[in-house]
Amino acid sequence: MNTKSLTGNQIKMIALIAMTVDHLVCVVFPNYPTDWRIVGLHAVGRIAAPVFWFFVAEGYRYTRDFRKYAARLLIFAFISHFAYNFAFGIPFVPFKTSVFNQTSVIWALFWGLIALAIQQNETFKDWQKILMIIGCTIVAFIADWSSIAVLAVMEIGAHRGDFKKQMTRMMIWVGFYVLVYVIFINPLYGVIQLFVALAIPLLKLYNGERGRWKGMSWFFYAYYPLHLVLCGFIRLALHGNISVMIGG
Repeated sequence: MNTKSLTGNQIKMIALIAMTVDHLVCVVFPNYPTDWRIVGLHAVGRIAAPVFWFFVAEGYRYTRDFRKYAARLLIFAFISHFAYNFAFGIPFVPFKTSVFNQTSVIWALFWGLIALAIQQNETFKDWQKILMIIGCTIVAFIADWSSIAVLAVMEIGAHRGDFKKQMTRMMIWVGFYVLVYVIFINPLYGVIQLFVALAIPLLKLYNGERGRWKGMSWFFYAYYPLHLVLCGFIRLALHGNISVMIGG
């Protein structure tokens, strides 16, 4: 009996809800408060990132035109940069306030896709792959989830078919992210990043099917920046033009 009962669309929708709650909490309760209810909502929000990593790797597997897929993600990253920074009160020009959280996770997802393509390309020598993948992690460092998103996408794609190894490698890299977060940004919210593990049982239910609705990807492309713009207006209405994210 097949117990894997969730389609890709269903898992993505759960991730969208978790992400939206997380972002709304960020703008309503700024600068990472320690109230257990708020911390709990942020912990639930950690579900979203691993789902995005996983399905970017799946997208690489199933796309019929890698260049078009990569181009769409790059354009989406550009648009989302302005929406993300507006949502959380981060200057549009990077590095004015920090080196962390200077643009959305979509920028890191794009470079994760590129890193996966490099890793899977048999024409490159190993040393060339290593150098290019390091380059991808450096360029993605300024994004939400930073270089870890690049490495997570690559690991998930490289070990497709071995779910345990995919998730283990992902959590190892998340551990490094937690360490950086604890040291440089906020100890409590560094530990919260470990709650990405909540996505593991959800992803384990993935049945390998997209789902009936073919427009889910385009819905996400529209929903992601639009919900961030809404968050930006909520931030302005509640707090004025302030930054609401540590590291932003």
